[in-house]
Amino acid sequence: MPTVSSEELAAAAGVNSAKLRKDFSYLGSYGTRGVGYDVEYLVYQISRELGLTQDWPVVIVGIGNLGAALANYGGFASRGFRVAALIDADPAMAGKPVAGMPVQHTDDLEKIISENGVSIGVIATPAGAAQQVCDRLVAAGVTSILNFAPTVLSVPEGVDVRKVDLSIELQILAFHEQRKAGEEAAVAEAAAAVVPPVRGAVTNGRKGPDGDMPAVMPA
Repeated sequence: MPTVSSEELAAAAGVNSAKLRKDFSYLGSYGTRGVGYDVEYLVYQISRELGLTQDWPVVIVGIGNLGAALANYGGFASRGFRVAALIDADPAMAGKPVAGMPVQHTDDLEKIISENGVSIGVIATPAGAAQQVCDRLVAAGVTSILNFAPTVLSVPEGVDVRKVDLSIELQILAFHEQRKAGEEAAVAEAAAAVVPPVRGAVTNGRKGPDGDMPAVMPA
């Protein structure tokens, strides 16, 4: 049976092994001294704690380019999420298959949520429609929302919203790139400041007590 040590896990995660063992103890997993952790059982314990051992039905509202890409994403099922319905406001989209599922109209949103027991909704609509969609999802019983629309949603207490803003993520990367460029420039400047003059190189031609200094240092 495959096992892994706390040292190996700590090295992979970039944390201290003692802290890792302490964190795992909250899951009820202490491992076996000298042997490590049963990999399969450890994965199960972590998945259970994250709520990933049950089936979570999800609806995606807004089946444009982004919504269709999300519908085709293959990672949901392996993480315990089942796309229960694809919903769009465009009548021309109704019945159109996307990722093997027919798109349903927003007129049926409340019915779809009720019939599928949905508690998680994904909003991939344009910004102008996002709040209205959010309000309808919440009123229908959805308590967790993943928002891809470029706007901030207002929700009542008890409803969780996670906003995914790709432009902000790019801005964060740009900031790190700018900082790295500044650090490299500072290192190069510091290195240039400590390099001694090379014999035979041209000097600045300053005057000395006996007149002009030679423009070239003698070899």
